[in-house]
This record gives sequence, structure tokens and C-alpha cells, in this order.
Amino acid sequence: MIDLFSRKQKSNTPYPLEVDVHSHLLPGIDDGVDTFEESLDVLRLFQSLGYKKIITTPHIMTEYYPNNRTIINNKLLELREVMQKAGIEMTVEAAAEYYLDESFLALLDTPEELLIFGKNYLLFETSFINEPVFLKEAVFKINSLGLQPVMAHPERYMYVQTNFKLLEQLAERNLLFQCNINALAGYYSGAAKKIVKQMVKKNLVSFFGSDCHNMKHAQITKQAIAHRYIHRALARDLKNNFL
Repeated sequence: MIDLFSRKQKSNTPYPLEVDVHSHLLPGIDDGVDTFEESLDVLRLFQSLGYKKIITTPHIMTEYYPNNRTIINNKLLELREVMQKAGIEMTVEAAAEYYLDESFLALLDTPEELLIFGKNYLLFETSFINEPVFLKEAVFKINSLGLQPVMAHPERYMYVQTNFKLLEQLAERNLLFQCNINALAGYYSGAAKKIVKQMVKKNLVSFFGSDCHNMKHAQITKQAIAHRYIHRALARDLKNNFL
């Protein structure tokens, strides 16, 4: 019998992930943590869960969070200084969670401004209710730039919950998916929990992320991170620990 958990990754440990790819831990620039002290509290908890690297991803949303590379990178430097003073030895990098709208499509024409993680992963989110009319166009444009599009928390989108086949169609267009760990704890809804499990079964999850905005989220992540579906994804094609 093939041992599905025999990969080099530490899939048999209680806390199997070493890299988090989605969080909001740069204070004061989106709806994430409010202070550097809260950032440090979350980072200490994540460190206790075995995380070695955090890729924090502030929102970039034109009307609400008009962040850019300069704002995000400057805040990242501040956080690193605070971490050093606090004696927290942990790698923290920054990318972004882009909101898919017309402004984002325009930004794709200036790819040097884009904030990515890993070698070429670009994280974006969409409306939670309706499928954007230019979703497939955006996926095509990102791929055309030589970047790898990654959709954030698809399990939370109502248009996905009522049309699972859409995910399979988008995967065929070279779109990867990042699911939220807390969905496995039922934090968002029963429908989201059902979708993320179904996605793991279909091998459609490329990344798990905390999507941590505050200590409440971090505590739920602590409860959910040892879930057997994370181990199951690790035994397949989960990419977190290779970043």
C-alpha cells in the first residue's frame, strides 16, 4: 500500500505548515491588525505553531485600501524593526491581496508595480457574491505576463458555492487556489467548509492560508491547522512548504 503521507514534508506533525501565504499583519493600512503589538502577538502564536515564514498580504482595493508597493514595503520594514527589538526571529515578507476590478485590470499593464510572492505567484480576490464578468480575462492576462494567478479563499464565494464546476474550469485555465485554514473549522459557514473539503478531495488546493486579520483569527487557526484535510493536501500538491 502506498503511504500517502510519506512525502518529505512534515505531514505527520500536529502543525504541518511552515509558510503562511495570506495574512493582514501590517498595521494601519487595511482591515487587519491595528498595532505592531498585535502583529507581534500573532507572530509569536504562529511561531509556536511551527511557522518559519509569514507572507503577509495587505489588501489593495482602490476605493477602500489604496495601498501600493511603497506603502506596503515601508510598513514591512517597520514591522521587521519592531520584530528585531522584540527578539522574534522569523522571516516575514510582503505581497498583496488584489481586489479584482477594473483598476486591477489596468494595473496588469504595469506589471513592475505588482507585489507577488514566491517566484511568480499573484494573489487576488473577487466579489463574494457575483462572479466578475472579467474573471477569465484577468486570469488570461496574468498568465500572459508570465505570472501565476492565485485566487484567494474561493470557498467563501457564493458563486462558487452554487457552481463548483467553475473551479474545475478555472483550474484548466491555469488558475491556482488558496483556501483559508479557518474554513475547515466552520468559521465562515457550513457551505465554505463543505467546499474546501471538496476542493482537497479534487486536489484543487495549491495553498492554505490563515487570512489572519487579528488574534481571534489566529486562535481559530491554532485550532484548525492540524485538521486532517491539511495533511491530506500536503500529501498531494500543497505548495506552502516549498516557498
